Amino acid sequence: MAEPPGAPHRTTGSTLLHPLSGLLGIPLDQINFVACQLFALLAAFWFRVYLGPSHASSAVRHAFATLFGIYFAVFCFGWYSIHLFVLVMMNYGIMNMASIPNIHSPLMIITQKITTLACQLHDGIGRQAEELTAEQNRLAVKSRPSLLEYLSYLLNFMSIIAGPCSNYKDYIAFIEGRHVHMKLLEVNWKQKGYDRLPDPSPTGAVMYKLCITLVSLILFLTLTKNFPMAYIIDNEFLDKTPFLSRLGYLYVVTQAAKPKYYFAWTLADAVNNAAGYGFSGVDERGTFRWDLLSNLNIWNIETATSFKMYIENWNIQTAAWLKRVCYDRAPWYPTALTFILSALWHGIYPGYYFTFLTGILITLAARAVRNNFRHYFLSSVPLKITYDVVTWVVTQLAVCYTVAPFVMLAVEPTIKFYKSMFFHMHILSILVLLLLPIRPQAHSIRMAQNQAMLNSVKRKDK
Repeated sequence: MAEPPGAPHRTTGSTLLHPLSGLLGIPLDQINFVACQLFALLAAFWFRVYLGPSHASSAVRHAFATLFGIYFAVFCFGWYSIHLFVLVMMNYGIMNMASIPNIHSPLMIITQKITTLACQLHDGIGRQAEELTAEQNRLAVKSRPSLLEYLSYLLNFMSIIAGPCSNYKDYIAFIEGRHVHMKLLEVNWKQKGYDRLPDPSPTGAVMYKLCITLVSLILFLTLTKNFPMAYIIDNEFLDKTPFLSRLGYLYVVTQAAKPKYYFAWTLADAVNNAAGYGFSGVDERGTFRWDLLSNLNIWNIETATSFKMYIENWNIQTAAWLKRVCYDRAPWYPTALTFILSALWHGIYPGYYFTFLTGILITLAARAVRNNFRHYFLSSVPLKITYDVVTWVVTQLAVCYTVAPFVMLAVEPTIKFYKSMFFHMHILSILVLLLLPIRPQAHSIRMAQNQAMLNSVKRKDK
């Protein structure tokens, strides 16, 4: 609920921009967030131009990124940021005192970056290469980071406010000036007529993402406030509106809730790109790609024809983190455990748990439907189009049904919402899981194969 016009501002961060907050009618903490991200964008350009790897040492780049990140945290959160700094330093102590084979356990309770570093350090020092997947092998960290490297990775100004989480080895390669070079070496440039490696500029990608940020901000200021999620459980609305119309309005209010996420994540991506971080290589058309750290693919989200496709393109870096620290490591029920971890990571509001527990059901049901029926619709173009249209509608409505509690947060409005929807997605998902045959997951087969291979290696060692 918005504060009344005369309400005092509540923030532990800087009050420097309070007059601007009052003028625009936007909470001060949101004004501070946007101000820091815009300043970070300018600092990122300066960082790339004047503190690039050819102009400054890795230590200087680490120190600058860390100090600016600490300043932004204090500006936005004030003395609350002490909590962040204490956690970071405590876990650095744990990382250096704990035995490497067990290091991932105590660090698992903290943030994405600490957990990522813990798992990748555990892979690099505490496990045998034969136990790792190809990706785990590639990202494994072979030695403990120095304090400066650790602080820079966790507190750098480019990601301290809005992320995203990135892999430790990618970040260190960026600081040391190897990030872009490594990706360019994957291409045979002589065949393309180049005498030397090109020098990709992120400017075009940054400008494009800033345009998306601007459009998202306009949509947020116009649509989001005019289509509140709470209206779908308004008693008068429920009494007078038919079920199908309520479904349509649910889709509209869910769309209206997205621009703030599009704004924050795209701006964060642009900040990292402006600093020269986020280069992912060259596509088949020879275009330089700056989407290594992108957190969403708007086109794929809005055209998703499966629940899985939607999830994979929404909050991409968090999904990648969950996959790396949970899904790929879980010996049993990886889908359920990953959704539960996601709920725990998000916080304590009941709405989060309703969303992610519902997500387990819908994901498993959608997978069963796809595995059992999709191949029947691939024989002709009209059938494939029909399948895509139907699955697009079902996917979008299923996502709306699933995420509504995430926005409502509390138990009472969530139950009221599900009752108004007759629990239809829950019931349909359970029926699908009871009636359709379930094929073994590739994850379970891969885990069994890895275990068999590991047992074989151990027998040979004996």
